[in-house]
Parts: sequence; C-alpha cells; structure tokens
Amino acid sequence: MPSQFEKRTCRPRDHLEAIGRRYPGAWKAADDFRVDRGQGLPDWADWCYLPLAAAYAIVSGGGPNRVPIRLMADVGALGALMAWRVTQGIYRFDPALYERLIDTPVSGDIPHEILYRLPEWCVYVETPGLQIAANPLHGFFAHLEDDPNNGRVELRLVLDAASGLAPLPLHLGAWSLAESIQRMIDTASVQALGLGMGALPVGQADALRPVVEPIISLLLYLCAEAAEIGAGDRRPANPIPKRTKRGWRLFAADKPTSWDVGVRMGAALRAAYHAAETDGGAAHAGPRGHVRRAHWHTFVSGRRIDDEGTPIPADRRRRDVRWVPPIQVNLPNVDDMPAVIKPVK
Repeated sequence: MPSQFEKRTCRPRDHLEAIGRRYPGAWKAADDFRVDRGQGLPDWADWCYLPLAAAYAIVSGGGPNRVPIRLMADVGALGALMAWRVTQGIYRFDPALYERLIDTPVSGDIPHEILYRLPEWCVYVETPGLQIAANPLHGFFAHLEDDPNNGRVELRLVLDAASGLAPLPLHLGAWSLAESIQRMIDTASVQALGLGMGALPVGQADALRPVVEPIISLLLYLCAEAAEIGAGDRRPANPIPKRTKRGWRLFAADKPTSWDVGVRMGAALRAAYHAAETDGGAAHAGPRGHVRRAHWHTFVSGRRIDDEGTPIPADRRRRDVRWVPPIQVNLPNVDDMPAVIKPVK
C-alpha cells in the first residue's frame, strides 16, 4: 500500500522535464523555428505547432547530421512535447462517457478534417484501463504533423506506456483507419529495410488496431463541435503570440492544466442507467438511455432526374460522407444537469 506521504507525480510533466534535460536547447530552438516560419523556413498549417523536421534537427544536432537508430524515438517524443509544452493540457474523461467512447468502433473513413479541430496543438489524454502489449497505457500525446516538404499530413501519437514513450504516426487521408495503420507499417518497413534492420513482422497492423481505435474515438470526441470540455467559459485554446523586442513570441504554460471532459454527459448516462435498473422493466419504460455510437453517414445530393426525365441512379449522383458525433438517446437533458467544477492542480 502506497504511503500517504508519497509524492504524486504528473507523468506528462515528468516526460517534459526529462527530455528538456536531454536536449537543453530544445525550447529556445523551437521558438526560433516558429519565428522563421514562412521566412527562412517553409510555411506550414496553423493547426501544426512545428513540423517534425524541427525535432529531427534538434536531436541530430542540425546540418547534415543524421539521427542514429537508437535516438529515432526521441524525434517523435520531442516533437510532441515541444507542442504540448505551450499549453500543457491534460484531458480526463468522465468514466461513464469514457467507457462508451473506447468501445465505439471507428468505421468508414477517418474524418481527418475533424482532427484539425484539436482543442490545443498537442493534447495529453489519460487512458485508465487501456493496455499495450499486456502493459498499462497511462495515456497518450496527440498532435498533427504538416510536412512542408511532401505535403503529408499525419496524426502523431506518442503512447505513454510503462516501458516509456512510443511514437506512432498515422497518415491521414480519404481512407479507413485500417489502411492508415497499414500505410504506417508499410512506410516503417521500407525505412527499416533502408537502415538494414529488416522488414517489420507480418500482422503487426492487426495488433495495433485494438490499441489505436479507442484512441481515435477519444480524439474524435475532443474534436466534435458539441464536445463538453471544461466548465463555463473556461475552455482550452492555443495561446496568442505577444509582441516582444525580438518580435512576436509564444510563452509556454507554467504548469499543466487539467480538463474534465464530458462531466454532465457522464452524469446523464449514470442517471439513465440507474433509472433503467430501478424501473424493474415496467412496460411503460422507454429504451434504456445510451449514447448512440458515433458513425459515418452518407448524404446523396444533386439532381434526381436528368433532362429527359430519366431517374439518375444514386451511384451517379454526388455522395458526401460526414462524421456524425455521438448522439444521446433517452437521457436526461444534459443542460439540466449541474455543472461540476474541479480545482486545477
């Protein structure tokens, strides 16, 4: 049993401090790269804090230097931590909502445009109960990569496992989650062969899917328009640059900020479950309260009949696929639930 006087630690903050000691000039270098954006350096999208090339330059020492294989994981970890350092947001889902989200399958095409709406450049999400390779997965960092050299967009995950930080890049586009994982494996295999390491084991994509799919569900909720994050007017956001003698600068957060996610939705779920259990199965009872799974919906638009009066088949009309966020069914009105405000530690 842990001692009551045992010092509580903040894992993402510990990782930030550790990599800062390993690369002591990283934070200043990140600021300098941001200042040179679109001037001495290529431009990149606003939803990307820094392209991963910046982390590569820091880990390698810059110039023509190459990052050795043993330090490749540091590139992904540093890229995430440079972006997370600015806001230091830690996201904790209400347990009832969390359980429903991690069980929600991600089917159809990944709505990569939705992911551009991450509440901060990089988020850290706690993942109680999730595992990777039979070991606890404490949480994960997530940020977006905009590679100005090849235009590739990636969702960059850094898994916070018991064994350490494990970068995991997913290439985004108009394809399924399964294909995103397979593309990652294929790219990694090509790179591994180029480094003389041999191809990655067959079937690794299938092993990654049950790890990645719950993570994507949690991120999709954070990016949804109706996501319940924080309380009242206080919501996460990227900082606004301030004018200094050296030009416009971003100032990093002094300490982490905890964000409660889905508190009122979780309360509504628990209330609905309790009502269903105490109702005794009465005939008048409606369907049990639940959150209808987030899903893809296809909208067919355009002309139904051509100029000659002949019906136009649906497969020849315009088809748009949109992501429909979780919908509450037969739940107490979330707006009527009391807001819960917890002090930030």
